[in-house]
This record gives sequence, structure tokens and C-alpha cells, in this order.
Amino acid sequence: MNGNFEEIVKKINQITTGWINYYGISRMKKFIIETQKWLNHRLRQLIWKRWKKPKTKYKMLRKYGVNHDDAMKLANSRKGYWRLSRSEILQRAITKEKLTKWRLKDISLLYEQRYLKG
Repeated sequence: MNGNFEEIVKKINQITTGWINYYGISRMKKFIIETQKWLNHRLRQLIWKRWKKPKTKYKMLRKYGVNHDDAMKLANSRKGYWRLSRSEILQRAITKEKLTKWRLKDISLLYEQRYLKG
């Protein structure tokens, strides 16, 4: 994905909001929850990939509250982006609340609001 993180989140929000407004009247709560998990996973992968260097990864993990040993272990791992974005350490560093704070809309919440409208 090209562009800065804010642009990407803005585009994702536009698409998810439009999608929920169109399909939101159907029963698909489980599908929405699975989609939200996948989206958060994908964004963690994107963020991890953009940090590129182990030094940056370490610095950012420490900034988000990961202890020294776990940050060193994850920053210097040679495993792939997708696999590492599923790691417990990265999920602790980039929580769902942080993604929401960075303006990613919670599609479960959008769905509930839309579904209740009827």
C-alpha cells in the first residue's frame, strides 16, 4: 500500500463505512468480527513492514511499552511480516485500542449501529 498511514486508514474507513451502509441490514455479526480481526492483523503487518530496520523496530516496540528482551527478540527475528504481525508481542504493542486511537473505525460498532437502524 502506498501513501502515509493516515491516508491508508482514511481510505479503509471510507470503504468499510460504505460497505456496512450497503450490507449492514443482513445478519453477519460473525463475519464482521472475523473481518475486523483480519483487518487489524493486516494493519499490524503494514506497520511492521514500514518500520523496516531492526533498530527502528526495537525503538518503536520500546515506545509502545514492550520490555527490552521481547523487543530485541522480535526486532531481530528473521520470520516473515505476516507471521510476526500475529505474534503476541506485536499485538501487545499495537493493540486494537491504539488502532482505534489512530482513527481506524471499529466495523463491529459501525455494523451494530447500522443493524439497529434496520
